[in-house]
This record gives sequence, C-alpha cells and structure tokens, in this order.
Amino acid sequence: MPSARPSTADKRKTFRDLHKSGCFVIPNPWSIGTARYLQGLGFKALASTSSGHAHSQGLADGAQSMDTVLEHYRELAAAADIPLNADFENGFAHDPDEVAANVTRCIATGAAGLSIEDFHGDNAAAEPLYDFDLALKRVKAARAAIDKAGGDVVFTARTEGFIKNRADIDETIRRLKAFADAGADCLYSPGIKTREHIEATVKAVGGKAINFLNSSALGFTVSDLAGMGVRRISVGGSLARVAMHAFIKTATQIAQEGKFDGFEGLISNAELNKFFSDDRMNRDS
Repeated sequence: MPSARPSTADKRKTFRDLHKSGCFVIPNPWSIGTARYLQGLGFKALASTSSGHAHSQGLADGAQSMDTVLEHYRELAAAADIPLNADFENGFAHDPDEVAANVTRCIATGAAGLSIEDFHGDNAAAEPLYDFDLALKRVKAARAAIDKAGGDVVFTARTEGFIKNRADIDETIRRLKAFADAGADCLYSPGIKTREHIEATVKAVGGKAINFLNSSALGFTVSDLAGMGVRRISVGGSLARVAMHAFIKTATQIAQEGKFDGFEGLISNAELNKFFSDDRMNRDS
C-alpha cells in the first residue's frame, strides 16, 4: 500500500531535525514546477525567494502584497513533500505586535520555517535597518507568535547590513548574538563573503544553525562551508536569475540579430512532460 504524503507536522519535524547537525543545501524555487523539480533532484528542503517570485510576476523585489506572498507560500508548501522555508521579508509590518499577527498568518500557509529580517523596506532611507532595540523586539514578537502556534516552525532571524551598504561585521555579530539569545533557531546574514566572516558568525551564535547565502561564484563548495560550521546553504534568487538571464539573452538575440542560437541543447518538451507526469503519478499513488 503506498505511503501517505507527509503532513505539515511531519515536514516541520524533518526541517527542525535538519538543523541539528551536518550541512544541507536549501535551494530557492519560485514556482510549483521549479519546486517539484528541485524535490526530484533529491534536495531535502526548499526556501522561497522573494525576488525570484516577484520578478516572475513583473514586479520588483519587495513590491508584492502580503496576501500574494502568503498564497505563494501556500502553493509551494502544498506542492512539495519536503519542507518549505518562507522568506517572509520584514514580516510586512514595522510594529512588533503587527509582525506577530502576520507571522501567525504565515504559519497557517503550511511553511515549515520562516525568516524575518531587520531591513525596514526603504532603500532610500539614511539608515536602512531597524534600530537595534526595535529589531530585537520584532524578533521576540515573531518568536512568541511561533511558540503560541505550537513552536514547531523553524525561526530564522536575519540581519541585512551586508546587502544594504552597512557592511559592519561587529554590528552584524552583535545582532546575530542578540537574535540567537531571543530565541531564533537559525541565524542569517546575507552578503558576507569571506571565510573569516563566516567563521566569526558561526562562533558568535553559540551552536545554533547558520544559514549562508551562496548566491555568486565565491568559490566555496558545500564541503568547504560545512567545514566552516555552516549548517544551511541557500542560493536566494540566483536560480531564478539563471532562468531569467537565459531568457533575456536568447530573446534579445532573436530580436536584435534574428538568430536562435540560444535554443541549442535545450531540455526537450518530452523530457519535461515525462518528469512532471511521473511526478504527478508518484504524488497521486
């Protein structure tokens, strides 16, 4: 008799267990099809990408409504049999109580984990991050909301200084330590690039999991990062940009040169049909 698909509780337990030891890659799909293909490749968990999904909808990163984003999480979580981490940006609110209410809505999508960042959303502001005290209150509010909902969702707290022109490793570590002490299960500082900074963040959080964003050709392999103590490796919007880059390059060549060289070596329609037909049969059996 075929086994039942894993429940939300099953996926949340699996996700929490993944953070206890070892090192795993959590790639970032932006659609049901990409989520299922990544699952088919054997990845153990997935993470949403705010930029990848926004761009696929013709919007800038950060321009989507919370309702649109929550529905996207719901679709991805339902589509995959492996855990989904939701990139919940800044929680779509500034006030800690509003963050808590929105986190509760995010949990209801079926996500196995979620992240909250300390960027307030205004790139033009003189200071792009929430001040330290407010950032910490927001993390505590998110933690309380997760605990009230049962506590099984993995909570990642992010500090965005290195991708918002505030590349201060001392302040980054200060925030990561405070967020860890406030109950974050996983800590994340996208944009750090050197071995020294990676190892410093791993050391700072007292054994809790560190997520590393490997979104460019930094030269680090999974084995390299595991050796530095990184527990989780994500790729952000890079896979989505690979797809968009190929599309733009090929379409531009057709428009400007009348050539179709970009179609050389493409995966066939038949191959994709077979994968998704087999995938559907496996899920329905």
